[in-house]
Amino acid sequence: MGREFDKLVRDEIPAVIKQNGEEPVTSRVTGEDYSERLVEKLEEEVVEYRESRCLEELADILEVVHAIRKRKGVSVDELNEKRAQKAEQRGRFDEGIVLERVEK
Repeated sequence: MGREFDKLVRDEIPAVIKQNGEEPVTSRVTGEDYSERLVEKLEEEVVEYRESRCLEELADILEVVHAIRKRKGVSVDELNEKRAQKAEQRGRFDEGIVLERVEK
């Protein structure tokens, strides 16, 4: 009996599985299904990073972010510009500020 995954994987993973002497069973998603699978993958990678805190998992998050960016038709420059705009308007996350509450 095989292992079940039902998750989006990197393009070369089926070839890696074959090299390991196993037979991958795959399908392809498009459209909104692809967009939804990318969001699921982002969540998966964030959980993996939370657990490991390793650079490899952080790189995986970035790879998924770039796939989402491409899917939305946004260039790297546009994404970086939006990030810079938000940093200019609302700051970065450099100082470790935690908002506890807002009182009146």
